[in-house]
Amino acid sequence: MSKIIARLGLGSCGVAAGAGEVWTALQQVVQEKNLPVQLEKTACIGMCFEEPLLELSGAGKANIMLGKVTPADVPSVLEGYLNDNLQYKNIVLNDRQPAVHNELIANQKRIVLRNCGKIDPEKIEDYETAGGYQAIRKALQMQPSEIIELVKNSGLRGRGGAGFPTGLKWQFAHNAKNAKKYVICNADEGDPGAFMDRSTLEGDPHAVLEGMIIGAYAIGADEGYIYIRAEYPMAIRHLRKAISDAEAKGYLGKNILGSQFSFDLHIKEGAGAFVCGEETALMQSVEGKRGMPTIRPPFPAEAGLWGKPTNINNVETWANIPWIMINGAEAFRKFGTEKSSGTKVFALAGKIKNSGLIEVPMGMPLRDVIYKVGGGIKNDKKFKGVQLGGPSGGCIPAELLDTTVDYDSITKTGAIMGSGGMVVMDEDTCMVDIARFFLNFTQNESCGKCTFCRIGTRRMLEILNRITEGKGELEDIDKLEQLAVNVIKGSLCGLGQTAPNPVLTTLRYFRNEYLAHIVDKKCPAHSCSALLTYSIDPEKCTGCTLCARKCPVGCISGEVKKVHSIDQSKCIKCGACFTNCRFQAVIKD
Repeated sequence: MSKIIARLGLGSCGVAAGAGEVWTALQQVVQEKNLPVQLEKTACIGMCFEEPLLELSGAGKANIMLGKVTPADVPSVLEGYLNDNLQYKNIVLNDRQPAVHNELIANQKRIVLRNCGKIDPEKIEDYETAGGYQAIRKALQMQPSEIIELVKNSGLRGRGGAGFPTGLKWQFAHNAKNAKKYVICNADEGDPGAFMDRSTLEGDPHAVLEGMIIGAYAIGADEGYIYIRAEYPMAIRHLRKAISDAEAKGYLGKNILGSQFSFDLHIKEGAGAFVCGEETALMQSVEGKRGMPTIRPPFPAEAGLWGKPTNINNVETWANIPWIMINGAEAFRKFGTEKSSGTKVFALAGKIKNSGLIEVPMGMPLRDVIYKVGGGIKNDKKFKGVQLGGPSGGCIPAELLDTTVDYDSITKTGAIMGSGGMVVMDEDTCMVDIARFFLNFTQNESCGKCTFCRIGTRRMLEILNRITEGKGELEDIDKLEQLAVNVIKGSLCGLGQTAPNPVLTTLRYFRNEYLAHIVDKKCPAHSCSALLTYSIDPEKCTGCTLCARKCPVGCISGEVKKVHSIDQSKCIKCGACFTNCRFQAVIKD
């Protein structure tokens, strides 16, 4: 019998879902039953919501992927596949027959994620077999100016948020007159709901390294740093292994591949400060200083790390470079729009069925991203909005769902592309509370250097807290808008300049919810606990007493098999009665 391959996803999401135990079971079953199965590890293919994911292939059989695999499933799955009698409830991908998530993959174009979920990220040989490190071989046969021109022609824009043309950024650093230059990979991923960098570095670290090596050669740098938050232990471990293996094979270090070009790469672990995602604050942190933004100009291309010319790109930007080098600028431009070429990686989170990592062509409508790739809204509820661009982004409402995913179109809505965090919200989401949540995050993460960012966001947060507690006044809306303008104008870095975006966009598209909170003292989404009232429907109450037993403050009274009632003066609005009632007798209003 020919040997088959069983490849298990062991990224962070897989391990959290129990993939470690599945791996142990695979090893035991293969050994005990002497099965002709080759076990391989990989990272996440992006379908985090289906983890643990097990791919089976080989021996002329269909290539299939199974979702939500448990250790108990392993014996029957392996033997069933080997004997062409697989009976499994959750086949998520199949290259020969229809499967539940075939369309999810078919609607994507994977350039950055081309190897994620397919190779073992800890084996440099797997990356080489997939075509890895051919791009640097090609680059070393070219002049630096030719590489920069290629990147310019590709139309690649920085995927870290601002969307600045990558080739132009490289040109500035290349033109800088200094013998010492640096390149930096910004992997300080701090947005709530974002995990693009983590998954890419866990799944294909060599692609990022190769992109940085090519960039360093193009601008004339001989040293680089990957700035990554310490909360990503698996990504850091894979990076360290990748750097060590690349050095051993001559892709890093002195005289790379026998050339005159030398390049050393280091890892700098950040302590988790959101502001260190801003490039000047990041460089301060690398230098061992407190991570606080500095005034620009001078820009990093002129005077960056330790005062030397520096080029900074994020994980996704660097990972695009090897593909562009091998396939060419025109091939990259075939995807996307005139001003936003290529693809974009998004982390889908929130009230969406297919939460995970996706990569789609620029120009795809948000509607297709959410419904065709994301599978739609959980429990088939009504779509309300999507927060795009993280805490610095904005909320895009249902009426703008046909907006295309490109830099200019997203910016027109008041949101920003950002690094790719996409938090989906349904009809049960309070948009005032969402604005409060994101502003609370940015207010806590402010470095405090700028008065408007430090104090202005605090005043805005206090107003939002009052509104969600039913203590807001109509003039609070004007105050919010005025403070927002001042915070934007008075802040030094992008954190403060974009912090008001969630407030401004929710005021723009969901002003009626603010008015309901202020005028009617009601939360239309029934989300803000201070504005809720719980009561019991006498026609549905059976007198089972469960609500009374679950109430933490004893505010519910009533005899067995008789209608119960809630003492509103004692109710703390925790919702325990609503959650536990089996007969939908508790009303939330």
